[in-house]
Amino acid sequence: MSDRSTHRSAGRDLAQIVLSSRPISWINTAFPFAAAYLLSTREIDLTLVIGTLYFLVPYNLAMYGINDVFDYASDLANPRKGGIEGALLAPRIHRATLWAAALTNIPFLVYLYAVGNPASWFWLTLSVFAVIAYSAPVLRFKERPFLDSITSSTHFVSPAIVGLALAGAPVNAATVLTLSAFFLWGMAAHAFGAVQDVGPDREGGISSIATVIGARTTVRLAMALWTLAGVAMLFTPWPGPLAAVLALPYIVNAAPWWNVTDDTSARTNRAWRRFIALNYIAGFLATMILILAWVS
Repeated sequence: MSDRSTHRSAGRDLAQIVLSSRPISWINTAFPFAAAYLLSTREIDLTLVIGTLYFLVPYNLAMYGINDVFDYASDLANPRKGGIEGALLAPRIHRATLWAAALTNIPFLVYLYAVGNPASWFWLTLSVFAVIAYSAPVLRFKERPFLDSITSSTHFVSPAIVGLALAGAPVNAATVLTLSAFFLWGMAAHAFGAVQDVGPDREGGISSIATVIGARTTVRLAMALWTLAGVAMLFTPWPGPLAAVLALPYIVNAAPWWNVTDDTSARTNRAWRRFIALNYIAGFLATMILILAWVS
């Protein structure tokens, strides 16, 4: 093989590893950390920059890369894989993916532990554990119904808690309500996303919240969780109640699938793709609310 061919092959492998980190979703973990830390400290410092970069790329490479490596067999039967919704990693780069996840995570974690405190150490450890436990052999929380949605939600809420802990933010009712609403949103998102994979998961012998309680019940549960998330925000101080409205697009997006069956569950992928777009719209609106909170 020529040097040019070798370089092209290495480039393709690197692109696949990067794709496995779900670049379209990077902002979903970086933004909660950055927003929580910045609103608490009201200053831009090295910890904000390093923490945001960590939860932007390395964290996602660990979370999704580990998943794509150990879910390879079932992903082969899943038509969603091989694009923005997940890489279909060739077995020859599985080891490289795991090494890439470890080597990119360790330097950032060393820094965050070094500048942290007991509270941030606890939450950062829990966050990293949830990332590994979701997909890694033996633990495989993704195959433990209900724990799968709880763990997935932890992936997105824990960066915000780490940011608050690093900033030394006080724990109050408003913070608990906001994080609880975010957690309910995260559980709903995971549960709804699991519906489209009922068929492939059952064929692959993978249990999930959706394979256990069925597609229809899972959609209804997700809608209930999004509703509860919105209601919870109504009880937060101004301008928090404005965020209650952000739950409505998700509920409307899922509503047409109220009576979905297990046989037609794959069709909810259309709603899932809209969900990905909704995250960007909701993120923009959440940013406006945070700016309003900043100047209030």
